[in-house]
Amino acid sequence: MAGEPQSDCLFCKIVSGDIPATIVRESETTVAFRDINPQAPTHVLVIPKVHYPDAASLAAAEPKIAADVLTEAGAVAADEKIDSTGYRVIFNTGSGAGQTVFHAHAHVLGGRGLQWPPG
Repeated sequence: MAGEPQSDCLFCKIVSGDIPATIVRESETTVAFRDINPQAPTHVLVIPKVHYPDAASLAAAEPKIAADVLTEAGAVAADEKIDSTGYRVIFNTGSGAGQTVFHAHAHVLGGRGLQWPPG
């Protein structure tokens, strides 16, 4: 069922504490932790504690929690001191876009110049 923890989901296991992560922030509805394969000096993932496969399904079902993910992304940027130099918030949707864990998540990237367009 959408929103419910999935036993085979890496990020659900991080939320439950079954898999360790370097957590940098946690709210009632979100967890933010360092990416294990960083693509920039600052690379933090912000995930909802509820399970939805991607950002669009999260936003459709739980708009308040989707907003919480974005709010926490901004808080991560401030905590990491990249808010004044610039940062990127990315939601990859689908394997063709590089999504490898099908639990909605935002990448917060910064700490170096980020080219546009990416990739």
